[in-house]
Amino acid sequence: MVCCYLWPTTNAPELRKLSLLLLRAFLAPFAVTLPVALFILDMQFLWVYADDLIGKGLEPWIIGKLMVYASARLVNMALPLAILVASIMALGSLAERNELTAMKSSGLSLWRILRPLMWTMVGISVGAFAFSNSVWPAANLKFRALLFSVTKKKPTLNLQPGLFYTGIEGFAIRVDAKDDDGTLHDVLIHDNREASLGATRVIRARRGRMDQQGDFLMLHLEDGYSYEEDLEQAKRRQERLHPFISSSFTAQTLAIDLGSLDFNQVDEGLFQKVHEMMTIRQLELAMDSLAGVAESRLQDVARYGERNVLLFRDSLRLDSGRVVAPVAAAGPGVALAGLSPSQRRMAFDAARELSRNAKQGIENALDDAASKQRLRNRHAVEWHRKFFLASSCILLFFIGAPLGAIIRKGGLGMPTVVAIGIFLAYYIVSIVGEQMIKSGTLEPLPGMWLSTALLLPVAVWLTRMAMRDAHIRSIRWPWKRLQAK
Repeated sequence: MVCCYLWPTTNAPELRKLSLLLLRAFLAPFAVTLPVALFILDMQFLWVYADDLIGKGLEPWIIGKLMVYASARLVNMALPLAILVASIMALGSLAERNELTAMKSSGLSLWRILRPLMWTMVGISVGAFAFSNSVWPAANLKFRALLFSVTKKKPTLNLQPGLFYTGIEGFAIRVDAKDDDGTLHDVLIHDNREASLGATRVIRARRGRMDQQGDFLMLHLEDGYSYEEDLEQAKRRQERLHPFISSSFTAQTLAIDLGSLDFNQVDEGLFQKVHEMMTIRQLELAMDSLAGVAESRLQDVARYGERNVLLFRDSLRLDSGRVVAPVAAAGPGVALAGLSPSQRRMAFDAARELSRNAKQGIENALDDAASKQRLRNRHAVEWHRKFFLASSCILLFFIGAPLGAIIRKGGLGMPTVVAIGIFLAYYIVSIVGEQMIKSGTLEPLPGMWLSTALLLPVAVWLTRMAMRDAHIRSIRWPWKRLQAK
């Protein structure tokens, strides 16, 4: 029944086979390219955050969760790329094996041949929209919270000879050498736990050993000295004696709390109001609220100007340092005429200070309104991004499928290279449009759809060329026409 709707003809079984052939030709490379694209983007993520992950003793399940959340955030890049590569490979393979020619010779146009894949793309686009509106905000929220917790976690205890280890809060530990059996030589410890009160302590020992007991690091020191200085906070500065205490020991055990090295995940509620973690409904409410606040600030400035700023024509005239009343009977000159020079100077200074304060207040209100407008644009970018992912899937399909039919080459060679080049151009234009929105050069609507507007004519032109059964060698590309002129 579905195939009869796609191709209204009496030969439904054959058309059903053709539909299955097209779906297999597209879904097989799509199922391969999507995980590969996600893997490549995940490796880029690991490369960027490698310094924040290495050397902190994180559990494997924490790294796994972080990679899962990162993969969910990267779907907006991996999914359009996978569709573009799969569509070029599918139609290129069919054209290379002359199967596409056989379909056309049976009376089917390219438009009808692509109908099963078009309906498939509609389903993928609907799923992409639902994903960007529900899964994307949740993945962003969990990813940001977990990444913040990971970056704030201090490195695990790993003493390097000759270097101070400051990972434990309030301590700086250095050893001159470390034997294979765990013996430490020339141990130097700076205890700064009470540094805010002015008390510091320095311990130096010839030898030492360390072991962990629960949440505490036990340092067993031998043959050392301890130096301690107390600031005497309770006394006045003139009466302080700055006592200095020095002691020696044969053996001493120092217990250090390792609670600061534990992994503590931050509360996700701290990130819930960020625009990347909102659904379409939440974004619309936030944009309305920000627009209302910005408009209220501008109206306050206008009301302030109407209420406090008065303009006078020729309100004051000075002749050789003497204030002369204006021609009009009323005006501030009448009041100033009876003041002494010092009083007039004080009046001018007070007026200048009031003017400066009024100017600064107006500038602050305008800056606040502009910041609210910029924040609203950030929310608008995320609002358009929900629809941008779904539209990019359809757009890149209508670029990749006709291009594959024109190139007539399957496999992972030329189709992959062409697809990556097209996707990079599409992605770069998208980033440029988004940055222009953030800088205030473009509004969110034209900025977010700039790449789509530029590539839509390309998709239409390629589809027309493919429907005319054009070959890549027979097409007069635009740059060839310019060279001919």
